[in-house]
Amino acid sequence: MSLTVLMNAGPWLSVPPSGYGGIENVIATLVPELRRLGVRVVLASVGESTLPVDELVSVFPDGQFGALQRPYNQVCGVAQAHLAGVVRELRARDDIDLVHDHVEAVGLATLTAMGPDGPPALHTLHWDLAKHPALYGNLDGGDRVRVNGVSASQLARAPRALRDHSVGHVHLSTPLAVGAERRSRPEKGEHVVVLGRINPGKGQDLGARLARQVGFPLVLAGPVGPYHRPEDLAAAGAEARQNPDVRFFHDEVAPYLDGEMVRWVGTVAGRERDDLLAGARAALFPLRWEEPGGTAVVEALALGTPVVATARGCLPELVEHGRTGLLTTDEEELGELVLAAGLLDPDECRREAAARFTPAVMAERYLALYERVRHLTPAADLQPA
Repeated sequence: MSLTVLMNAGPWLSVPPSGYGGIENVIATLVPELRRLGVRVVLASVGESTLPVDELVSVFPDGQFGALQRPYNQVCGVAQAHLAGVVRELRARDDIDLVHDHVEAVGLATLTAMGPDGPPALHTLHWDLAKHPALYGNLDGGDRVRVNGVSASQLARAPRALRDHSVGHVHLSTPLAVGAERRSRPEKGEHVVVLGRINPGKGQDLGARLARQVGFPLVLAGPVGPYHRPEDLAAAGAEARQNPDVRFFHDEVAPYLDGEMVRWVGTVAGRERDDLLAGARAALFPLRWEEPGGTAVVEALALGTPVVATARGCLPELVEHGRTGLLTTDEEELGELVLAAGLLDPDECRREAAARFTPAVMAERYLALYERVRHLTPAADLQPA
């Protein structure tokens, strides 16, 4: 395929990230498959990114994620500086067939502001679409800029103007799904895992309370604000509480931690994360928000671990109740479902992941969307795939 795509990852983390990094991990999963299919990829990221690509474009030498803890008036120009560099690159060359953008809000705004002279663009929506009503409710990308979601449920909640620019959704994938159906059955322990950034929407406080109440060992794995290790958070001063996720952790989660029944282990990645998930009785998602994508969900399934979750957001799209997991609309029922999850077959979880959530499946789906976007169909005539 003769196609050159500028993949805009943004200025916040390297690709792949060294630890937690949802969007950057998605890009690190997608790009190798696109290149295997013959797509030439120009990555717009930070200079320390190590993902093999055809070209790397960067404004910042390293990730700017730490800057997000500073006051808005000190950090608001970071993403704009990165996007300005992307626009300069696009205007200096004529070989970019399409921009695939992943930068929240400012990526979409900048690409639409380029007007009809810019290249075709696809902006992937990785987040809660209620966050930017002024932007999404008044979007006008002309016949050049389109968006896609990471689940059907996410797009169903989008403002009308955003849905009018949609070319459909693409579920997230994981390299762990490749050959997952051929793996030997993992040896299961009694522990349950909540994997993800610790914040109110993910519901770690609910999971911790249920673990103590029902009686199952729970491991919380994920960062608290900018702090990836318990010792780093412990060393942080009182000013760390200015971060809302840090306040949530101290006020709502920490009272349940006892080092035995409920533990927080910080960010886990690579083999450590895989072993933790594969050996778990269940992966628990006590969600209090409409989860748009669910990377950790497909990772759990690929490792043969049933999912127990609040039936919100994309969860009903990813998990088959009674086969690959257990879903409920009742928060208090989650604890009992965790105990019942041991009756589900890990092989069914792995087979489902191997069929639906491999990087190859995701790349083929994006290639189809790229072709739709490049045809420059008027937005009014679009029907989401």
